[in-house]
Amino acid sequence: MRFSILQGALPIKKSGLSNEVIAGLTLAALAIPEVMGYTKIAGTPVITGLYTLLIPMVLYAIFGSSRHLVVSADSATAAILAAGLGPLAAAGSHEYMALAGVLALMSAGLLIFARVIGLGFMADFLSRTVLIGFLTGVGFHVAFSEAPGMLGLSGAWQGVINFYDLAISIVVIGIILGAEKFSKKIPGALIAVVGMVVVSIVFDLKAHGVHTLGEVPRGLPRIGLPDAPWSIDLVLQMLPTAFSMFIVILAQSAATSRAYAARYNEPFNENTDLVGLGLANIGAALSSTFIVNGSPTKTQMVDGAGGRTQLSQIITSLIVLLVLLFFTGPLASMPNAVLSAVVFLIGLQLIDIQGMRKVWCQRPCEFWVALITTVVVVLIGVEQGIVIAMVLSLMEHVRHSYQSQNAVLTVDKTTNAWRILPVSTPQQVLPGLLLYRFAHTIYYANAQQLFEQVIGLAEGAQPPLSWLCVDASAVADVDFSGAETLREIHGILKERGVRLVWANVIDPVRAELDRYEITGLMGEDAFYQNISDVVAGFRSLKKF
Repeated sequence: MRFSILQGALPIKKSGLSNEVIAGLTLAALAIPEVMGYTKIAGTPVITGLYTLLIPMVLYAIFGSSRHLVVSADSATAAILAAGLGPLAAAGSHEYMALAGVLALMSAGLLIFARVIGLGFMADFLSRTVLIGFLTGVGFHVAFSEAPGMLGLSGAWQGVINFYDLAISIVVIGIILGAEKFSKKIPGALIAVVGMVVVSIVFDLKAHGVHTLGEVPRGLPRIGLPDAPWSIDLVLQMLPTAFSMFIVILAQSAATSRAYAARYNEPFNENTDLVGLGLANIGAALSSTFIVNGSPTKTQMVDGAGGRTQLSQIITSLIVLLVLLFFTGPLASMPNAVLSAVVFLIGLQLIDIQGMRKVWCQRPCEFWVALITTVVVVLIGVEQGIVIAMVLSLMEHVRHSYQSQNAVLTVDKTTNAWRILPVSTPQQVLPGLLLYRFAHTIYYANAQQLFEQVIGLAEGAQPPLSWLCVDASAVADVDFSGAETLREIHGILKERGVRLVWANVIDPVRAELDRYEITGLMGEDAFYQNISDVVAGFRSLKKF
């Protein structure tokens, strides 16, 4: 495995340097309050959110493949983290942070292991449909959990509403939404955070019962391995959570990177990206913070500001470094309600009602998959939701591949063009010749469908068939069960005096049929380059 360095940053064009600087400044202004909000979801100290914009972001910029993907704290993985560690340690405690570091290392190990053995394709097993449902569920979960903080209540919805906290929350939400409506480039969250810190100091809101963050550490994070009670039992206990994070990182980061690579017609290497994401999470674990992920929202922030390379992210990290060294002091006076309001809006933004409606209109069967995923996340848990999401994605895939949309091919007598008809309308191309297209890979689950349709077509054909051709243009693989079924079909058709021939068989499938000894059974002359050759061969044989 080779390391590729600075694929996402080089070459740097002088003409675009100013845009990269502006994009880096914009990302810092928008992302700093956002990642501080993610710490409330993750259950970690506020300062750890800033740490995700430091070493992890730089490591991905150096070793990642995408020129656009922004890697830092993310709502989905933060929610999985909190769900997985909640039963093991008190949120925000030293033990909790140590376990968060262990999870980041485990996820990094899975990402790099996936690169070594070529498991990058697993990103494709979390469909867009279930990702919409999963993130919508996370959005409901996050927004609901932050409502008490906006009202000055405890997390258990106990106590009396503090109207100062409520007023702060309303003002923060108003500033952020107002700024977005006027221009998405205005850092509304940063303006709200800075403004409320100033108000808190000037009017001494703490004296009015408003809870504030308290002292925020100044300086660089502690570098070193997580101070956790390492053991095999601990690793096994946390493996489901780490695997859930691994799947979300794989799917969300790959989808975002691919989208922007396609938009700008740029190369993108998924294997290199796995290494970059893995090293970024190792950096997170070693710098006292929590797991990081590719963020679609932050990536769009940079793109909208004109950033086109990872240089923007490196500039953001330099700004965060300055904040950590010189400007953490005022954060102590920030009301907790400010972050609760910021996170509440993040949760609402994750609720993709428009996406759910689009799925319902265009693919109703997949809408129910997305809805089930959302309900599981909200009512049962985030970890369970990602597992259900994967299972439902696979079930949906198997259901469609099991019920292939196979067809019969014939010629339109008016236009002389090929027509595709349902299997229930078995028109013959020429008397005695029927062309049947199997529209999927031939494997154990759909082999019976192939058997029933081919034998049914042969039995019901009028006039009786002499040749039945299988158009294999959509067949990418034949497994052992499928090969045995083909052997049975050949035997039954031969007994009925029907010759089984093939067209459009790609080379890898032909090699498989050779290995299964199907080619020898049917004969080399049973395989044709295309369906036109089949028709020509049949014509010459029958003297049409």
